Amino acid sequence: MDYVSQVPAPPLDRFIDDIYCLTGVPHHRLMNVPPMPSAHLFLHLGEPVRLWDSDRSVPSAVLTDGWFMGMWTRRFLFEYPARVRLLGVHFKPWGMSPFTRVPATELRNRWVPVDAVWQRSVDRIRDAAGVAGSAAGALRMLEEELRSRLAEAPARGLDLVRHTGGRMETAHGLVPVAELADAAGVSGNHLAHVFKDHVGVTPKRVARIYRFARLIVSVDALRPVDWSRLAQSAGYFDHAHFSREFKDFTGHTPTAYLALRRRYPAEPNGPHDFGPMPAD
Repeated sequence: MDYVSQVPAPPLDRFIDDIYCLTGVPHHRLMNVPPMPSAHLFLHLGEPVRLWDSDRSVPSAVLTDGWFMGMWTRRFLFEYPARVRLLGVHFKPWGMSPFTRVPATELRNRWVPVDAVWQRSVDRIRDAAGVAGSAAGALRMLEEELRSRLAEAPARGLDLVRHTGGRMETAHGLVPVAELADAAGVSGNHLAHVFKDHVGVTPKRVARIYRFARLIVSVDALRPVDWSRLAQSAGYFDHAHFSREFKDFTGHTPTAYLALRRRYPAEPNGPHDFGPMPAD
Protein backbone atom coordinates (compact mmCIF):
# COMPACT_ATOMS: atom_id res chain seq x y z
CA MET A 1 0.00 0.00 0.00
CA ASP A 2 1.04 3.61 -0.48
CA TYR A 3 1.13 5.85 2.58
CA VAL A 4 1.37 9.61 1.99
CA SER A 5 1.44 11.78 5.11
CA GLN A 6 2.21 15.28 6.28
CA VAL A 7 2.39 17.19 9.53
CA PRO A 8 -0.21 19.98 9.40
CA ALA A 9 0.81 23.61 9.76
CA PRO A 10 0.45 25.47 13.08
CA PRO A 11 -1.66 25.58 15.13
CA LEU A 12 -2.94 22.14 14.08
CA ASP A 13 0.44 20.56 14.83
CA ARG A 14 -0.18 21.16 18.55
CA PHE A 15 -2.90 18.54 18.39
CA ILE A 16 -2.10 16.32 15.39
CA ASP A 17 0.93 14.15 14.66
CA ASP A 18 0.08 13.68 10.99
CA ILE A 19 -2.69 13.44 8.43
CA TYR A 20 -2.37 10.74 5.80
CA CYS A 21 -3.75 8.98 2.75
CA LEU A 22 -3.52 5.19 2.55
CA THR A 23 -4.31 3.45 -0.75
CA GLY A 24 -3.71 0.12 -2.43
CA VAL A 25 -3.97 -3.60 -1.86
CA PRO A 26 -3.01 -4.64 1.69
CA HIS A 27 -0.48 -7.41 2.15
CA HIS A 28 -2.44 -8.53 5.20
CA ARG A 29 -6.10 -7.81 5.73
CA LEU A 30 -6.54 -8.71 9.41
CA MET A 31 -4.46 -6.53 11.75
CA ASN A 32 -3.85 -6.62 15.49
CA VAL A 33 -3.40 -3.13 17.00
CA PRO A 34 -1.92 -2.54 20.47
CA PRO A 35 -2.60 0.62 22.48
CA MET A 36 -0.69 3.56 21.02
CA PRO A 37 -0.47 7.21 22.16
CA SER A 38 -2.98 8.59 19.68
CA ALA A 39 -6.64 9.04 18.84
CA HIS A 40 -7.92 8.74 15.29
CA LEU A 41 -10.19 10.06 12.57
CA PHE A 42 -10.75 7.76 9.59
CA LEU A 43 -12.55 8.72 6.38
CA HIS A 44 -13.08 5.64 4.28
CA LEU A 45 -13.42 6.30 0.55
CA GLY A 46 -13.88 2.66 -0.41
CA GLU A 47 -15.37 -0.45 1.13
CA PRO A 48 -16.11 -0.69 4.88
CA VAL A 49 -13.87 -2.30 7.49
CA ARG A 50 -14.74 -4.52 10.44
CA LEU A 51 -13.41 -3.95 13.97
CA TRP A 52 -13.23 -6.28 16.94
CA ASP A 53 -12.52 -5.27 20.52
CA SER A 54 -10.16 -7.60 22.40
CA ASP A 55 -12.84 -7.52 25.09
CA ARG A 56 -15.02 -10.28 23.69
CA SER A 57 -18.10 -8.96 25.46
CA VAL A 58 -18.11 -6.00 23.02
CA PRO A 59 -19.83 -6.75 19.68
CA SER A 60 -17.83 -6.27 16.49
CA ALA A 61 -18.73 -3.39 14.19
CA VAL A 62 -18.76 -2.74 10.46
CA LEU A 63 -17.57 0.81 9.89
CA THR A 64 -18.50 2.76 6.77
CA ASP A 65 -17.91 6.33 5.60
CA GLY A 66 -16.06 7.86 8.55
CA TRP A 67 -15.50 7.38 12.25
CA PHE A 68 -13.67 8.75 15.25
CA MET A 69 -11.75 6.58 17.68
CA GLY A 70 -10.52 7.82 21.04
CA MET A 71 -7.53 6.59 23.04
CA TRP A 72 -7.41 2.82 23.44
CA THR A 73 -6.11 1.15 26.57
CA ARG A 74 -6.30 -2.37 25.14
CA ARG A 75 -5.67 -3.92 21.75
CA PHE A 76 -8.25 -4.28 19.00
CA LEU A 77 -8.37 -5.94 15.59
CA PHE A 78 -9.52 -4.59 12.25
CA GLU A 79 -9.94 -6.09 8.80
CA TYR A 80 -9.05 -4.12 5.68
CA PRO A 81 -11.18 -4.49 2.55
CA ALA A 82 -9.60 -6.06 -0.54
CA ARG A 83 -8.53 -2.59 -1.70
CA VAL A 84 -7.94 0.33 0.66
CA ARG A 85 -8.80 4.00 0.06
CA LEU A 86 -8.53 5.85 3.34
CA LEU A 87 -7.87 9.33 4.72
CA GLY A 88 -6.82 9.50 8.33
CA VAL A 89 -5.67 11.68 11.19
CA HIS A 90 -3.34 10.63 13.99
CA PHE A 91 -4.30 12.96 16.84
CA LYS A 92 -2.06 13.36 19.83
CA PRO A 93 -3.65 11.79 22.94
CA TRP A 94 -5.24 15.14 23.85
CA GLY A 95 -5.63 16.29 20.26
CA MET A 96 -9.20 15.28 19.47
CA SER A 97 -10.67 17.39 22.27
CA PRO A 98 -10.76 20.81 20.53
CA PHE A 99 -12.29 19.33 17.36
CA THR A 100 -15.17 17.29 18.73
CA ARG A 101 -16.43 18.79 22.01
CA VAL A 102 -17.32 15.22 22.99
CA PRO A 103 -16.22 14.11 26.49
CA ALA A 104 -13.06 12.10 25.93
CA THR A 105 -14.21 9.39 28.32
CA GLU A 106 -17.09 8.68 25.92
CA LEU A 107 -14.58 7.97 23.12
CA ARG A 108 -12.15 5.86 25.17
CA ASN A 109 -11.93 2.34 23.70
CA ARG A 110 -14.80 3.24 21.38
CA TRP A 111 -15.57 4.18 17.78
CA VAL A 112 -18.34 6.53 16.71
CA PRO A 113 -19.49 7.67 13.23
CA VAL A 114 -18.24 11.05 12.05
CA ASP A 115 -21.81 12.24 11.49
CA ALA A 116 -22.59 11.58 15.15
CA VAL A 117 -19.93 14.18 16.03
CA TRP A 118 -19.80 16.50 13.00
CA GLN A 119 -23.45 16.59 12.00
CA ARG A 120 -24.21 15.68 8.37
CA SER A 121 -20.68 16.31 7.13
CA VAL A 122 -19.10 13.00 6.13
CA ASP A 123 -20.62 12.81 2.63
CA ARG A 124 -19.49 16.36 1.85
CA ILE A 125 -15.95 15.63 3.06
CA ARG A 126 -15.72 12.35 1.14
CA ASP A 127 -17.02 14.04 -2.02
CA ALA A 128 -14.43 16.80 -1.64
CA ALA A 129 -11.69 14.17 -1.26
CA GLY A 130 -12.84 12.55 -4.50
CA VAL A 131 -12.85 15.89 -6.33
CA ALA A 132 -9.30 16.63 -5.08
CA GLY A 133 -8.02 13.93 -7.43
CA SER A 134 -4.70 13.23 -5.70
CA ALA A 135 -3.39 12.30 -2.27
CA ALA A 136 -1.78 15.73 -1.86
CA GLY A 137 -5.01 17.49 -2.79
CA ALA A 138 -7.07 15.32 -0.46
CA LEU A 139 -4.69 16.06 2.42
CA ARG A 140 -4.92 19.81 1.75
CA MET A 141 -8.71 19.53 1.83
CA LEU A 142 -8.64 17.56 5.07
CA GLU A 143 -6.27 20.03 6.69
CA GLU A 144 -8.60 22.90 5.83
CA GLU A 145 -11.56 20.97 7.23
CA LEU A 146 -9.69 20.41 10.49
CA ARG A 147 -8.66 24.06 10.64
CA SER A 148 -12.30 25.09 10.28
CA ARG A 149 -13.28 22.72 13.11
CA LEU A 150 -10.63 23.82 15.60
CA ALA A 151 -12.17 25.62 18.57
CA GLU A 152 -11.25 29.30 18.73
CA ALA A 153 -10.47 29.17 22.44
CA PRO A 154 -9.11 26.14 24.33
CA ALA A 155 -11.47 24.44 26.74
CA ARG A 156 -10.66 24.64 30.41
CA GLY A 157 -7.62 22.57 31.28
CA LEU A 158 -6.58 21.77 27.70
CA ASP A 159 -3.44 23.95 27.80
CA LEU A 160 -2.35 22.18 30.99
CA VAL A 161 -2.91 18.77 29.40
CA ARG A 162 -1.12 19.79 26.20
CA HIS A 163 1.91 21.14 28.07
CA THR A 164 2.13 18.18 30.44
CA GLY A 165 1.42 15.68 27.67
CA GLY A 166 4.13 17.26 25.53
CA ARG A 167 6.69 16.68 28.29
CA MET A 168 5.44 13.12 28.61
CA GLU A 169 5.78 12.59 24.86
CA THR A 170 9.34 13.93 24.80
CA ALA A 171 10.33 11.74 27.74
CA HIS A 172 8.54 8.65 26.31
CA GLY A 173 6.46 8.41 29.47
CA LEU A 174 9.46 8.24 31.81
CA VAL A 175 8.81 11.45 33.77
CA PRO A 176 6.97 10.62 37.03
CA VAL A 177 3.44 11.99 37.01
CA ALA A 178 3.98 13.52 40.47
CA GLU A 179 6.92 15.49 39.02
CA LEU A 180 4.76 16.73 36.13
CA ALA A 181 2.04 17.83 38.55
CA ASP A 182 4.55 19.65 40.78
CA ALA A 183 6.10 21.41 37.78
CA ALA A 184 2.64 22.55 36.67
CA GLY A 185 1.73 23.72 40.17
CA VAL A 186 -1.32 21.47 40.46
CA SER A 187 -2.24 18.43 42.50
CA GLY A 188 -2.04 14.92 41.10
CA ASN A 189 -5.81 14.62 41.45
CA HIS A 190 -6.39 17.79 39.43
CA LEU A 191 -4.02 16.61 36.70
CA ALA A 192 -5.81 13.27 36.54
CA HIS A 193 -9.17 15.06 36.31
CA VAL A 194 -8.20 17.27 33.34
CA PHE A 195 -6.54 14.34 31.56
CA LYS A 196 -9.76 12.37 31.84
CA ASP A 197 -11.63 15.37 30.42
CA HIS A 198 -9.38 15.79 27.37
CA VAL A 199 -7.72 12.40 26.85
CA GLY A 200 -10.19 9.99 28.42
CA VAL A 201 -7.61 8.31 30.68
CA THR A 202 -5.32 9.30 33.54
CA PRO A 203 -1.80 10.65 32.95
CA LYS A 204 -0.38 7.44 34.44
CA ARG A 205 -2.18 5.43 31.78
CA VAL A 206 -0.92 7.75 29.02
CA ALA A 207 2.63 7.41 30.37
CA ARG A 208 2.32 3.61 30.27
CA ILE A 209 1.27 3.72 26.62
CA TYR A 210 4.08 6.12 25.66
CA ARG A 211 6.54 3.83 27.44
CA PHE A 212 5.24 0.77 25.59
CA ALA A 213 5.28 2.60 22.24
CA ARG A 214 8.93 3.52 22.76
CA LEU A 215 9.78 -0.11 23.41
CA ILE A 216 7.97 -1.33 20.28
CA VAL A 217 9.67 1.25 18.05
CA SER A 218 13.06 0.28 19.53
CA VAL A 219 12.77 -3.34 18.39
CA ASP A 220 15.12 -4.08 15.48
CA ALA A 221 13.74 -7.35 14.14
CA LEU A 222 16.78 -7.84 11.89
CA ARG A 223 19.09 -8.29 14.88
CA PRO A 224 19.10 -10.30 18.11
CA VAL A 225 16.91 -8.52 20.68
CA ASP A 226 17.97 -8.15 24.31
CA TRP A 227 14.50 -7.83 25.83
CA SER A 228 15.82 -7.15 29.33
CA ARG A 229 17.90 -4.20 28.11
CA LEU A 230 15.08 -2.84 25.96
CA ALA A 231 12.59 -3.18 28.81
CA GLN A 232 14.86 -1.34 31.25
CA SER A 233 15.57 1.47 28.76
CA ALA A 234 11.80 1.90 28.35
CA GLY A 235 11.28 2.11 32.11
CA TYR A 236 10.28 -1.47 32.92
CA PHE A 237 12.26 -2.61 35.94
CA ASP A 238 10.05 -5.57 36.89
CA HIS A 239 10.41 -8.35 34.31
CA ALA A 240 7.16 -10.04 35.32
CA HIS A 241 5.28 -6.75 34.92
CA PHE A 242 6.90 -6.16 31.55
CA SER A 243 5.98 -9.63 30.28
CA ARG A 244 2.41 -9.33 31.51
CA GLU A 245 1.87 -5.88 30.00
CA PHE A 246 3.47 -6.91 26.71
CA LYS A 247 1.11 -9.90 26.42
CA ASP A 248 -1.89 -7.74 27.39
CA PHE A 249 -1.04 -5.06 24.81
CA THR A 250 -0.05 -7.28 21.86
CA GLY A 251 -1.65 -10.64 22.52
CA HIS A 252 1.83 -12.22 22.19
CA THR A 253 4.85 -12.95 24.33
CA PRO A 254 7.94 -10.89 23.37
CA THR A 255 9.46 -13.95 21.67
CA ALA A 256 6.32 -14.65 19.63
CA TYR A 257 5.97 -10.97 18.72
CA LEU A 258 9.56 -10.86 17.45
CA ALA A 259 8.97 -13.97 15.35
CA LEU A 260 5.91 -12.28 13.84
CA ARG A 261 7.88 -9.11 13.06
CA ARG A 262 10.52 -11.20 11.29
CA ARG A 263 7.91 -13.16 9.40
CA TYR A 264 6.00 -10.05 8.32
CA PRO A 265 8.37 -7.07 7.89
CA ALA A 266 6.86 -3.62 7.43
CA GLU A 267 5.73 -2.71 3.93
CA PRO A 268 8.29 -0.38 2.24
CA ASN A 269 5.67 2.25 1.30
CA GLY A 270 3.21 1.47 4.08
CA PRO A 271 2.57 3.27 7.36
CA HIS A 272 5.77 3.89 9.32
CA ASP A 273 4.22 2.42 12.44
CA PHE A 274 5.41 -0.73 14.16
CA GLY A 275 2.31 -0.99 16.31
CA PRO A 276 -0.26 -2.79 14.09
CA MET A 277 0.78 -6.32 13.15
CA PRO A 278 -0.82 -9.05 11.05
CA ALA A 279 -3.12 -11.20 13.16
CA ASP A 280 -1.84 -14.69 12.42
